Amino acid sequence: MSDRVGCLLEVTSVSTENELFSAVDALLEQVAQDDLPDPAERKRLREAAGLSQAQIATVLGARREAVGNWEIGKTEPRPPKRAAYARLLEGLAARYPATAAAGPAPAPAPVVPEAFTGPAPEPVPAPAAAVPPSRPKTEASSTTRPSATSRRPGAKKAVAKKTTAAAGAVDPRFENGPLAVIDADADGQVSAYCVGGLVLDVPAKTIPALVDWTLAEGRLGQARLHRNGRDADPILVLTSSALERFGLPAALSEEERNASRLPAGHKVVKQIERAGLQMTQRGFGPWARIFRDPEGSRRRCVQLCVLPWNALDVREWGRKDDPQLLVTMHPADLVQYLGLYAARVMTPRGSTATTGLELMTALRPPTRAEKDEATGEFKPAFNDDAITARYEVVECEVPDEHPVLKGKFARHHLRTPAEMLMEEPYDWCRPLTDEECANPYLVCVDINMSFAAAANSLTVGLNGPTRLTGNPKFDPALPGSWLVDLSHVDLSRVRINGRTVDGTRLPSPFTPKGDRPEGPAWYATPTVAYAVELGFDVAPIEAYVRTQTSRYLDAWYKRLRDAYVDTMADMGVTTDLQGEEFLEAMARRKQVDPTMALLETAIKATAKGAIGKLRQRSRGQVPYYEPYPALERWTWRPDIRAAVLAAQRTGLHRKLLKTAAAAGLYPVAIGTDAIVYPSPGPSPLDVLPTTPEGKPVPGGFRLGVSPGMVKHQGTQTVLWAEQQFEERGSVFNIANLIKTDQSAGEGE
Repeated sequence: MSDRVGCLLEVTSVSTENELFSAVDALLEQVAQDDLPDPAERKRLREAAGLSQAQIATVLGARREAVGNWEIGKTEPRPPKRAAYARLLEGLAARYPATAAAGPAPAPAPVVPEAFTGPAPEPVPAPAAAVPPSRPKTEASSTTRPSATSRRPGAKKAVAKKTTAAAGAVDPRFENGPLAVIDADADGQVSAYCVGGLVLDVPAKTIPALVDWTLAEGRLGQARLHRNGRDADPILVLTSSALERFGLPAALSEEERNASRLPAGHKVVKQIERAGLQMTQRGFGPWARIFRDPEGSRRRCVQLCVLPWNALDVREWGRKDDPQLLVTMHPADLVQYLGLYAARVMTPRGSTATTGLELMTALRPPTRAEKDEATGEFKPAFNDDAITARYEVVECEVPDEHPVLKGKFARHHLRTPAEMLMEEPYDWCRPLTDEECANPYLVCVDINMSFAAAANSLTVGLNGPTRLTGNPKFDPALPGSWLVDLSHVDLSRVRINGRTVDGTRLPSPFTPKGDRPEGPAWYATPTVAYAVELGFDVAPIEAYVRTQTSRYLDAWYKRLRDAYVDTMADMGVTTDLQGEEFLEAMARRKQVDPTMALLETAIKATAKGAIGKLRQRSRGQVPYYEPYPALERWTWRPDIRAAVLAAQRTGLHRKLLKTAAAAGLYPVAIGTDAIVYPSPGPSPLDVLPTTPEGKPVPGGFRLGVSPGMVKHQGTQTVLWAEQQFEERGSVFNIANLIKTDQSAGEGE
């Protein structure tokens, strides 16, 4: 009997082992099938077959932009699309083999740095994208390595994507990535943690020596995002142990926090001065820029990000419920997080708002290299699609403390809509009707990155204002501000697609509070254009318009859109998910990869903050009506901010109308980009209307991850809402309180 049992166990063991081996063999075979040619070869095969990116995207169920990114090595296809894409390329390669006659690609044109002082520099290759920490590492970089004395024994080497094209695209000047986290161990040994798991030994014992090591050996930085732009300076993130090692205080005193810098007599500041290094006027604060004079056209500058001094605001870069997260995060994890942000957005420049504004300039540089035919030398020339100067301002477009308003109004005068351009997002709420109270739930949906989505394809002005008087004719092609009376526009009964909509249950599209205008007021071009779209006559009284126009924010939007969509995909929320699958993926995304959840927050804050910074207000640095630092920026453009917010609000109202026309569905509250609807069930699927085929109503709200689509922000009961109205009165907005996820919404 025992022999039979032993024999049976042996057979079972062999059977299980064979099954495991078969599964492993199948997995290896699948990996082999998924091998892809390099990005350049992918593009060659497609073009050789006469196929468009859209055709391939349709077959694979992907976006056309995704196929384009695969062909430049920016992103890689993921299963199951990866196997299908590999099969397609294998078939095309059999039909259209590569020829040996193909020559090298032409070198890019020379570029001019921001401070042009000499001949155009040599062209440099584009940077390779950083590898997300949640993805498996592939092979070690084959490019030039730092000196053996700099690499910590046993440390990982920097990794690159598997494709040979991506490996060959690594800029040797920035081989170790855009930034490093500087940390010190108990013995005082300083280490630089770089992207890809690389750890370098740093021999520096002082801040000046650290800066010189970075410039000479660090190989840190990021190649320009535009051929006419400039390379990003290397960033060194200093941890608490690094501060102690270099003689810096663990925290700033109250006086130092108010000044945002160390005093001039601090020993580290004196070390920097004695070493012949220079600092900007900001001094040595949470974000310190230390540099030497340029060598020809090459900048020699390093930025220090002092983590314990709150250089990375936890509300933007971290988690509100864990304020110490970034300070306590392991340097290897922190550098992967910030390195991936740099790869997908850009190297951080301070707050997310500052970084988002710098991204606009990086993608639309003001100058380019232009060869002087007479002398043969390169000189800077302005680009037509960029902001190239600081122009005069318009009184109605500036905030109350602006110097141009000095002496115009009493100190505490509240400007009226006829005196001030009040283009802001919605903050509107109304009482529920008896019919709506019959629903048990209030479902709140939130628009993904609504300000960034509104900037897409938006025409804005680049030059200074031109005043139009004498009742000028409205021209929707001219961005600017228009003084016009829209009080005659009656939206109580509007016809949309042959159906009548009860406009009294919707907010007015012309005011942030949703009230009907009472007389002449200043509006941005998108708002007036929407009144015309609804079929009403407009008669401007005067206007300030810009005649040099551009879709200036398009490249900025696309960069942030791709960063957001790719990050969400890393958490399992892909563009092909719909309905319940999408809602479930959104609910569990932060548990899938906490680092990617931080990156999601940072990207959304970058988009939102950059739009706000276009009209940055005084922070109390100077007295009222005195010039403050933000006004010196070329990108201080309140007219562009107003255009984006007007487009966001009117675009939202357009979807409200189409949703009401299709299903008789009306919101009860709107907070920026969060919309609250009465619902028979707790899910957005219970309330958002669909066509008979089960698809979203054309022009209405659609669940999805892409910017402009909506996600579930939260659900409450109607009884809860009635209780809130009783306790707080009507002067509050329930849209701001309905949040299942407290980090959702907030004007993304």
